[in-house]
Amino acid sequence: MVIMNYHVEFLTQKGNRFKLGMLESITVKKSVENLADTATIVLPGSEYNKTLSLEESVSEGDSVSIRFGYDKSGKELPVEFEGYVESINTDGGSITINCEDEIYSLRKELKDEVLENIKLKSLLEHVLQQADVKIGVDCKYDITYGKFTIYGATIYDVIKKVQEETKANVYLVGKTLYVDPQYSRLSNTVIYDFAVNIEKADLKYRDESKRKFLVTVEGSDADGKAIKGQAGKQGGDAVNIKFSAISTQESLNAIAQETLKSKSYTGYEGNFTGWLLPGVKPTDVAELRDKEEVYKSGKYYVLSVETKFDKSGGSRKITIGKNLQT
Repeated sequence: MVIMNYHVEFLTQKGNRFKLGMLESITVKKSVENLADTATIVLPGSEYNKTLSLEESVSEGDSVSIRFGYDKSGKELPVEFEGYVESINTDGGSITINCEDEIYSLRKELKDEVLENIKLKSLLEHVLQQADVKIGVDCKYDITYGKFTIYGATIYDVIKKVQEETKANVYLVGKTLYVDPQYSRLSNTVIYDFAVNIEKADLKYRDESKRKFLVTVEGSDADGKAIKGQAGKQGGDAVNIKFSAISTQESLNAIAQETLKSKSYTGYEGNFTGWLLPGVKPTDVAELRDKEEVYKSGKYYVLSVETKFDKSGGSRKITIGKNLQT
């Protein structure tokens, strides 16, 4: 018999530990496209208030560890989320605890300053040095900002601006901030078979030959002259990216080509839902197998995973990106 179990524990800012005894549901969202991984814990308020006041035990800023899965004892449960309590909502019949990963600690205001001729990795390292926790940077972009102004901004604001400008995958794993071109970092391969472990699917099969794109990346060189790189075909769906950083013609062309590759492929797009096993995370490769229509099988980059757990069981909704075999 399969036994579902969970373990949710808070470490308060006073050093006290508090373990949840009752639970309605947990939803964990992880993505390479969103800066923060989040967890939403819902408690049955009417039942909980009979035994204690949650707000007297847990408050904003407390650390939280969430584990759940198939284990009767609860001792071998995998960690699904670690982070901080962002807010507690006690409106309505339930109590909702909203949590964020380490991004929560990066909403610290920075001193106003203007940075000149600074590489992207150095910029991120500079602002992260002002955080209350030590965060490393793994950056695959070689971009130089001629001028970067920080005014009335937090560490989070700077990272968000970088993400919006570069269109890069910017995300935290533990104590490391990753800044990657799309689909450049591949982790584990996880097998999903439409006849075995896919419960439902919202997938659309697309043919590369029937959809065209024109990617334009605009920037400026060291002399301030406007330059741009392009990839794709005229008349295709327009994808425009603008850099405020100093760049070169070669780097803009490369970024345009990489962006085109991420948009133009033959295969599925959308999402599908499976169970808690196999475990899967963003940057993994989902190998889809379709025995009835073999040509639709492929290996897809995992963009995001939404994991849900409640008394009825657990599930993972996986959103996929590019077919890595085309």
